[in-house]
Amino acid sequence: MNGEASGLQIRAGRDDDADGYIALIGDCWREYPGVVVEVEAEVPEIRTLATFMADHGGALWTAERSGRVVGMTASYPGDDGWVLSRVYLDATQRGTGVGQSLLRLAEDHARAAGAARMSLWSDVLFTRAHSFYEKHGYVRRGGLRALNDLSNTIEAGFTKPLAGLVVEELDMAAAESAERALSTILRDCVQEGASIGFLLPLAREPAMAFWRRVTKAVGQGETRLFAAWWDGELAGTVQLGLDMPQNQPHRGDIKKLLVSPAIRRRGIARVLMRAAEAAAVQAGRRLLVLDTLAEAPSATLYRNLGWSPAGVIPGYALDETGQAHGTEIFYKAL
Repeated sequence: MNGEASGLQIRAGRDDDADGYIALIGDCWREYPGVVVEVEAEVPEIRTLATFMADHGGALWTAERSGRVVGMTASYPGDDGWVLSRVYLDATQRGTGVGQSLLRLAEDHARAAGAARMSLWSDVLFTRAHSFYEKHGYVRRGGLRALNDLSNTIEAGFTKPLAGLVVEELDMAAAESAERALSTILRDCVQEGASIGFLLPLAREPAMAFWRRVTKAVGQGETRLFAAWWDGELAGTVQLGLDMPQNQPHRGDIKKLLVSPAIRRRGIARVLMRAAEAAAVQAGRRLLVLDTLAEAPSATLYRNLGWSPAGVIPGYALDETGQAHGTEIFYKAL
């Protein structure tokens, strides 16, 4: 990939980029107190990183502007899919799309090699990088790990499926890291006219506040949260509510079935619903209930999935103009 007009070139990394890599990594690490670069003692492979990655079945890319290394990334096969590694970007290049281009190269290369998943580890101090990964569909996975290096590094793991349609349940850590991406999906769905308890215009903070409450409910065991990825992009979600009254321990609620408007009509909603229903059976629930705007397209989906209509409540919800709309209640015995 080239950007000659701007003086930017993204190309395969070479061993002779080593000095540029060391300078770039040093600049990035110096943004965080106590994080130090000791090349010979801890990362001697940087001296011949292209060869190192090739020897491990991976690949390396360099972003260069006017002869100066301003970005880098690498990927290689690991025990569970491929590993994203050495993601660094000069401060002057952030927000320009260079980081996204590097990430796409690494993911596309892994996908072409047959990888179903991409994972990475990142210092817990690098919160800006975490936001970047989360924006591109990565969620937290597992606990933390200590490297016992000179910087006393503690790392957090991130992961995402790379290929096709994949639905997974999110634990509390994953749910928290997905809040920003799920907020975007929620806002996009509301903008497209979805009647899901919100009115236009839906600002970012109320959407984020909603997902923070969901994360808390996941942590308390009151909600099970599912997310769908389409070719590595976080594309949809649904919730299974388990916090029922004392006389309804056999029941659950399906809540907030959302699919990004840009990635609809691919069976995503159907697979999300099947995942939530299976989880309900696993949790010992025999009856599920949901509601949707009467005559909404989603009502057809629920009928096709074997849900039965219980009736319509007229004037149940208002839109942003104040007009009242009916809500249809559905149930399904499992």
